[in-house]
Amino acid sequence: MAVKIENIRNFSIIAHIDHGKSTFSDRLIQLSGIIADRDFQDQILDSMDIERERGITIKSQTVSLPYKGKDGEDYLLNLIDTPGHVDFSYEVSRALASCEGAFILVDASQGVEAQTLANMYLAMEHNLEVVPVINKIDLPSADIDWAKDQIKEDLGLDSSISLLVSAKTGQGMDSVFEAAVKLMPHPSGDALSPLQALIFDSHYDPYRGTVVHVRVFQGSLKRGDKILFMSNGSEYKVEEVGLFQIVRKPQEQLEAGQVGYIIAGIKMISDVRCGDTVTLAATPCTSAMAGFREPNPVVFSSMYPVAADDYEALSEALEKLKLNDASLVYEKDASAALGFGYRCGFLGLLHLEVVQERLEREYDISLILTSPSVRYEITRSDGVLQIVDNPALYPDPTEIEKIREPFINAAIIIPDKYMGAVMQLCLEHRGVSTTYQYLTRNRIEMKFNLPLAEVIYEFYDRLKSVTQGYGSFDYEIAGYQETDLVKLDFLVNGERVDALSQLVHRDKSVDRARVACEQLKNEIPRQMFKIAIQGAIGGKIIARETVSAYRKDVTAKCYGGDITRKRKLLEKQKKGKKRMKMVGNVEIPQSAFLSVLKSGK
Repeated sequence: MAVKIENIRNFSIIAHIDHGKSTFSDRLIQLSGIIADRDFQDQILDSMDIERERGITIKSQTVSLPYKGKDGEDYLLNLIDTPGHVDFSYEVSRALASCEGAFILVDASQGVEAQTLANMYLAMEHNLEVVPVINKIDLPSADIDWAKDQIKEDLGLDSSISLLVSAKTGQGMDSVFEAAVKLMPHPSGDALSPLQALIFDSHYDPYRGTVVHVRVFQGSLKRGDKILFMSNGSEYKVEEVGLFQIVRKPQEQLEAGQVGYIIAGIKMISDVRCGDTVTLAATPCTSAMAGFREPNPVVFSSMYPVAADDYEALSEALEKLKLNDASLVYEKDASAALGFGYRCGFLGLLHLEVVQERLEREYDISLILTSPSVRYEITRSDGVLQIVDNPALYPDPTEIEKIREPFINAAIIIPDKYMGAVMQLCLEHRGVSTTYQYLTRNRIEMKFNLPLAEVIYEFYDRLKSVTQGYGSFDYEIAGYQETDLVKLDFLVNGERVDALSQLVHRDKSVDRARVACEQLKNEIPRQMFKIAIQGAIGGKIIARETVSAYRKDVTAKCYGGDITRKRKLLEKQKKGKKRMKMVGNVEIPQSAFLSVLKSGK
């Protein structure tokens, strides 16, 4: 499909979570007619089961839509649907690098929220043309004038060009294509220059190898060309190029300004890196493109296969997943209780859950995860600075001079009636209120300085419940501050289980230990002997629960008779149990490792 560069538009859809991006994409795909109505399904770009179940977008997806303009010209619109959740903002920044424009969706009843602003700034960093769209105008609670005021005040955009649509009913959607053509710039680039293409994503196809998603900035690329990856110098021969139109549509060639894919029989998964530049081996371009900032993982957890034989499969699965999720960071790790595994870094707790579910579903591996922790800076008494993200590496307390933990600047936007409840929640999590301001008549933005370690445990879920779903939360890392940290160990039947250890603030240690012991008591199955579950700091036990033993009624066969006969049988049973306890080995189910993470509130 040969289209002039002036008739190409590359744009993405950005918004806060739940403002209707996926439904908006659905309507555009339906209007373009690239898929028959009988094959259509809602949230068609959310192809993973986990995206459909949770109702969120995790991966940004590309689709090329043909459009016949009102001027009679044929246009090719490349639409990139992006996630809205704060954990996947790295995915958004990569998608924006291959666009010239963006539609920013604002919910007509909710207005501008935290991620709307955060994504708006990301779009501005990439110098994109931003067009505001007011969605959900069919809702009874929709207030269009109020939403326009917010677009003008909070986003600083021209609210007079706002498109009024309802993606659900399709009302006003036909104006979107024309707005993309009229208001967004076409890509620049020359099809005759040396090839310069940016890899912004990739995925693994079991039959074709690695499928590389690229945006071509200069030159052109066709089947049979020899390409070169500039970061590592590996060369491949192109087998197929094409566009994404829900399914892959092979094309004669990809030219400057287009977004598409390359298949080149790439078996070495590690050769493909997001942000790398692809060029022709014969006539390479002079310089590589800037690429992307490296993602900074903030939450760390170790993953171990339940069956030790699955270690190789886990290594392979992580490598394939890394292709599709560039923000995942991992390195080898080992534990006395759980054997060999990987220490992984994530952008947030939702990211951790998603990676775990994808490994279990897509690669069929059962996993055990250790308690998530953050990176602490420990200054030892000999002046050496040690970075610790794993409780197993925590040094002896006598060797520690001071400990610093990461803090975040959190922005929470809520209706003002929830101000007290949110204040209480943040104080419980060692937060300090810095400022607050009214955005509109009854919406308030509160800013807090919070320890990151407090936020990774269920903070977001509790914020949603205390604000009845109206609270929106966004954060940025604000550096390190001194803290009083202790290592909390858990002993099951006197044996320390290293995979359950946590690093916690001293003030919170007793509460955390009690709750975790209680959760473990509910998860560990009963045995023929009592099992003690203890929380300890060093040699000091600070919490204890006991899983009571199954008790066989050994006196059942004694009808009447002397009490001493019964006592004799009970004493005999007691000795047998004592012997069992000495050699008793307790199996801890996988659910117990996860239950320790729940606060029980």
